[in-house]
Amino acid sequence: MAMRTRFRHHDLLRLFVEIARHSSFSDAAGALNMTKGAISYQIKTLETDLGLSLFRRTTRGVVLTGEGLKLLAVCRIPYHEIEDGVQKTKDVVSRSLTVGVSTYFAARWLSPRLMSFMQSHQDVQLRIQPMVQFSEFEMQDVDLAIRWGDGSWNDCDVTSFLPLRSFPVGNRDAADQVASFGIEGAISRFTLLRDCDDSNAWSEWLEVSELPQQSRRDVLIIPDPNVRVQAVIDGQGIALMDDLVTGELNSESLVRLSRIELPNYGYFLVRPHRIAATETARVFSDWLLSQV
Repeated sequence: MAMRTRFRHHDLLRLFVEIARHSSFSDAAGALNMTKGAISYQIKTLETDLGLSLFRRTTRGVVLTGEGLKLLAVCRIPYHEIEDGVQKTKDVVSRSLTVGVSTYFAARWLSPRLMSFMQSHQDVQLRIQPMVQFSEFEMQDVDLAIRWGDGSWNDCDVTSFLPLRSFPVGNRDAADQVASFGIEGAISRFTLLRDCDDSNAWSEWLEVSELPQQSRRDVLIIPDPNVRVQAVIDGQGIALMDDLVTGELNSESLVRLSRIELPNYGYFLVRPHRIAATETARVFSDWLLSQV
């Protein structure tokens, strides 16, 4: 038996369908960002390969020949299925949202509230991405992030949504030292735990408290707030925390060391500048603000 010659121009069939849809080489060229000459050449190549005449020119454009109509019937269903599949994939992507957040904030504030969002927006595929330092590397895979600080970040759009004033906390031993020496006399004895190298939070709290800046060099950097809480409990130093440690304060595993609070700090919703604002991101942002 003679072997069948394989058809080699599947890519031209999509071009053929587009011309049939527009009934015009010029309009199809514009839709496909091609020149009319390139369109004509490609269709001539297809007709030569098939040994068929597919279009007949008229004063208003082109019409399909009988052979062209038969080929269109063969092509249209598969291409429509592909286009529908692509659109469905795009719709899923547009309804997905990745939110970066520390496990500390996720467990203590966000997680108990998330079910209400999922029930109200069942079409949104939400992914919570654990983050620690909110570095450029970590932020490259998220659409939005919830971040603690004073909001002074220049590489993103920033929206304040949960202002929580920070205050110093320590373990029972630290509280006893404050009781004995006063906060001014005791604080120079403590290692100050910070969340990052360039954090100004302790310096700002000392300024608000009208206390001298500390010259001790044994500052301990602990980016993960969960680890920082445990470090304070274990007596490794004192830290600035907020009302999210109410459980530890109630159990007295942590003790508030001063009534003075650091203003302007809290949790902010941030969107990297490189990420376009989407309807899904807006829906989540609106929901987040409604929970405060």
